[in-house]
Amino acid sequence: MDLVALELFFVGLLGLASLAILFVSGVVIKNLYRGQR
Repeated sequence: MDLVALELFFVGLLGLASLAILFVSGVVIKNLYRGQR
């Protein structure tokens, strides 16, 4: 197994996970802000 390919795979997974976390937190914050008004 190529070490660089494995590293790229895990970095891609980390990026996808951080994007998903940002998206979910943005939706939750938007819903909370809309619920307050």
